[in-house]
Amino acid sequence: MFDIGFVELLICGIIALLVLGPERLPSAARTAGRWVGGARRMVRQFTSELDRELKAEELREQLRKAGDVGLEDVEKTVKGALDEAKKYEHMILPENSPGKTKPAQSESSISNDQSSSNTDQTSGNSPESRS
Repeated sequence: MFDIGFVELLICGIIALLVLGPERLPSAARTAGRWVGGARRMVRQFTSELDRELKAEELREQLRKAGDVGLEDVEKTVKGALDEAKKYEHMILPENSPGKTKPAQSESSISNDQSSSNTDQTSGNSPESRS
């Protein structure tokens, strides 16, 4: 990480022993070890987080590409089916053309039909009373 060899580390240890003394050197070494460990954990966490984000972005891009390809295929299939259906539409629904629609029954003829069925039921001429 810092590219420190054994000789450099030994020189730093001797200087620390001279500056701090033999009584405070072990506690200073523990404190320095905790700081170095914390820094290593932060660097490891940062790199793993960065790797996760890069992989997630790659997956999103792959999904986007795969979704676009699948969507285009579905659109082509649906358009082809609609074109085929339009070719045969005139054979299936010839009476529904704009000029040939049947007019709906008028309300007067509907009310006449209902009144005649009501008189049949009251006079006993209904199909149920005949049997």
